[in-house]
Amino acid sequence: MRYTLLISFLVTASPLFAASGPFFSLKNTDFVVLLSFLLFVAILFYFKVPKLLGGMLDKRSAGIQVEIDQARSLRDEAQSLLASYERKQKEAMEQAERILETAKADASAAAEQAKIDLKDSVARRMAAAEERISTAQASAEKEVRDAAIKVAIAAASEVVAKQLTSAESNKLIDAGIIEIENKLH
Repeated sequence: MRYTLLISFLVTASPLFAASGPFFSLKNTDFVVLLSFLLFVAILFYFKVPKLLGGMLDKRSAGIQVEIDQARSLRDEAQSLLASYERKQKEAMEQAERILETAKADASAAAEQAKIDLKDSVARRMAAAEERISTAQASAEKEVRDAAIKVAIAAASEVVAKQLTSAESNKLIDAGIIEIENKLH
């Protein structure tokens, strides 16, 4: 590698030959620059700078590889966390849907039960109202009968009083007293 590098420098230094005067003279600046450059490259190789640079680059490369590996592990961990959170979110959504369906079913059942309870309540109230009506009707019929009986008795009393003589009335009174005595004893 050293020789290929030296040959490539010499080939690239071909414009140096275009300078005026003898090339291999210390008065030729191009030659001095070439010698300085070659000396600089030789010093670099003597102190193993390319090897040091290579080692530093290798060290940096290893550090970068470690960072890449850490980044990959962090990415994998992040993906697993994301998958876990997506699973949990999906489960939470399913649970929310189940709760919603249960709430709808409970609300529907409560509405049906309320309808049934309302029908029962209306039926009980109707039965109570019908009973009150029948009681009131029976009471009204009794009052009408009682009034009719009173009117009939009063009318009969007047008719009997007009047609009955005092002797017949005394006989009826005596018969009533006897009948009462018989029923009491």
